Amino acid sequence: MALEGSAGASDRSRLLVATRSTHKLRELRELLGLRAELIDLDDIGITDEAIEDGETFEANASKKARFFAALSGLPTLADDSGLEVDALGGAPGVRTRRYAGEIATDEENNVKLLGALSGLPAPQRGARYRCALALALPESRGTRGGIPVSLAQGTLEGRIAVAPKGDGGFGYDPIFEPAGEPAGGRTLGQWTAEAKNRISHRGKAARRMHRILTDLGF
Repeated sequence: MALEGSAGASDRSRLLVATRSTHKLRELRELLGLRAELIDLDDIGITDEAIEDGETFEANASKKARFFAALSGLPTLADDSGLEVDALGGAPGVRTRRYAGEIATDEENNVKLLGALSGLPAPQRGARYRCALALALPESRGTRGGIPVSLAQGTLEGRIAVAPKGDGGFGYDPIFEPAGEPAGGRTLGQWTAEAKNRISHRGKAARRMHRILTDLGF
């Protein structure tokens, strides 16, 4: 059931972002540059949580977009993103945010990852950030009750540094050296937000999603 005060079927003035992260909301506002107002779950009083039990970023983004679009009655954009480390077989993957525990801090996640890669040389520290953005429009609900989604994806290749550097960004940014930086070079924690957005996984996915959203009138 849609929440009271939710948008009508053709309303393109608001876009719900399925997050409680102020970092992520701010970043998507900057990256998408839409005329529509981007709001988050707390803005409209949603306390429910979507079940993120998918095995891929795309699956989890789609689950979140559908869940919150159905709950709010608003067009909903959901992000699922994370880090894949080659030496760990692609982990932490979909458990990126919870790598060191269900309520782990960014610092705790970084410490655990650095410990797991301790002693490995730069060529064996390859990693990548991945982002999947899913858009769900509640008025597009199919005849069987399902809400279709539109997907956009982005990837940023790089490596894991041997120690954190910089206090910019969030998540694993202080220990992620993007491709193009030499081993021991700058981490994303040392890049400006503007420079990071030009190359980031979320920036690439957002630019692809921007075309979808503007075509829909947002």
